[in-house]
Amino acid sequence: MADTLSIALAQINTTLGDITGNEARILDWRARAALAGADLVVFPELAICGYPPEDLVMKPAVVEACESALERLATITADGGPALLVGTPRRVDGKLYNCAVLLDEGRIVATRRKVDLPNYGVFDEKRVFAAGDPAGPVVVRGFRLGVIICEDMWTPDVAETLVESGAEGLVVINGSPFETGKTDTRLSLAVARVVETGLPLAYLNQVCGQDELVFDGGSFVLNRDRKLVARLPTFQEHLSLTRWQRDGDSLMVSAGEVLDHDQGLGAIYAALTLGLKDYVTKNGFPGVVLGLSGGIDSALAAALAVDALGADKVWAVMMPSPYTSSESLEDAAAVATALGIRLDTISIGPAMAAFDQMLAPVLAGRAPDITEENLQSRARGVTLMALSNKFGPMVLSTGNKSELSVGYATLYGDMCGGYSVLKDVYKTTVFALCEWRNVDRPIGALGPVGPVIPQRVIDKPPTAELKPNQTDQDTLPPYDVLDGILSCLVEGEHSIAQTVACGYDPATVTAVWRMLDRAEYKRRQAAPGVKITPRAFGRDRRYPITNRFFDALR
Repeated sequence: MADTLSIALAQINTTLGDITGNEARILDWRARAALAGADLVVFPELAICGYPPEDLVMKPAVVEACESALERLATITADGGPALLVGTPRRVDGKLYNCAVLLDEGRIVATRRKVDLPNYGVFDEKRVFAAGDPAGPVVVRGFRLGVIICEDMWTPDVAETLVESGAEGLVVINGSPFETGKTDTRLSLAVARVVETGLPLAYLNQVCGQDELVFDGGSFVLNRDRKLVARLPTFQEHLSLTRWQRDGDSLMVSAGEVLDHDQGLGAIYAALTLGLKDYVTKNGFPGVVLGLSGGIDSALAAALAVDALGADKVWAVMMPSPYTSSESLEDAAAVATALGIRLDTISIGPAMAAFDQMLAPVLAGRAPDITEENLQSRARGVTLMALSNKFGPMVLSTGNKSELSVGYATLYGDMCGGYSVLKDVYKTTVFALCEWRNVDRPIGALGPVGPVIPQRVIDKPPTAELKPNQTDQDTLPPYDVLDGILSCLVEGEHSIAQTVACGYDPATVTAVWRMLDRAEYKRRQAAPGVKITPRAFGRDRRYPITNRFFDALR
């Protein structure tokens, strides 16, 4: 019996539904692992079909295609190379399970089913999968490995069953999406399982963007003494070979590569970049087009797009109105120059005049108000959509979470777009990310080194420029106050009284509460966007549009 098992952790980027492509990717990374001397290659949760599959796996043809791919992969392992541990959906006795499958010696050796199906926040696995029962370890070339699937690590039951049934080490395959602070949570839970079992643990997470979710990788290995002996990078594909040595009744893992993780603002920026890149490329768009106003939100969105896609795939359009300042024109040009992107100017003045003339008979006698302001925003939306239809790039929406929270956004206007990269980013974080990007260039970024957002864009008061001398603070509290209140109400689910107790003015809190409640109908129609907080609009926070609860408080 061998005393050492070489396990390669393949932190890969799969594409949901591309079963043939994912199979080829698994084979490619297996070949790399074989050259490195691996005995076993581990792939992420549901790597064959992609994660999260949502209702796609309810199609029998999808599950059949996954099973065929699994059988082909099994056949490949007859070549004497590494065994495979892969995630895939499998149907057994009429029930569909989220499974981890061991392939070796040309056959399917063992299947383990996910026990604890998450059904909260962004997860709804109970909708499509049946829960499995705890099972013992699988035997890989003489080694007894306990296989755990994602959520099963978050509680002690599955790991306890595995150690009691003779597991020598634990391998966890995951599809765990990014949100701020989650890296520490994963590590602390893994440490808890190691402490309880006395076994080493390998944690493998996928890395990709899937609609609104971003999976950050960040895989790692803990020895049975809780020491971190291997760590893969975040937001990048990577292969790491780890060596597991039998030591009595359990295993010890030799120290391997321990790579840095993106932290803080760097992690947020990387998540936004990866989410945008995979959404655009996997959906087949040739690039993006966005309105570049000279303001901070569109400047950051443009920088993210360039870092994700390259300058040649980003098209900026300045759409001035009579209220657009010369400073905004200059700032938009400066951003485009710094990023090296195409900038066209298309005035919406003729559209405004046409709408004024068209609507004059029915609006006669009424003073201009938000109606005319919104028409400007919608004229810009129509312009961008026309360019998208004619030339093919996806319209990139540039609004942020602060605005979307309180309805400071125009339906079919600035909310227009196929993807909203800043959808879950508060305005104060927008400012911080701009300052960060001017100093740091993320690994793998395609944009230029050095400052890319002029300091004047960061420093000037935010404004929609839909009427003379307008600023956001004419309508909203200062953003540091607004974002603090929103964090209490949205992420914290605090009541008005609890939010006031955090030190905010009661009248301001009540006003923000009311705006947040009334803007639900807008958010329901918003474009998808990258989730970075624990309570993103859309997948996490789902409130009814028709809702009279606030009236009951009066």
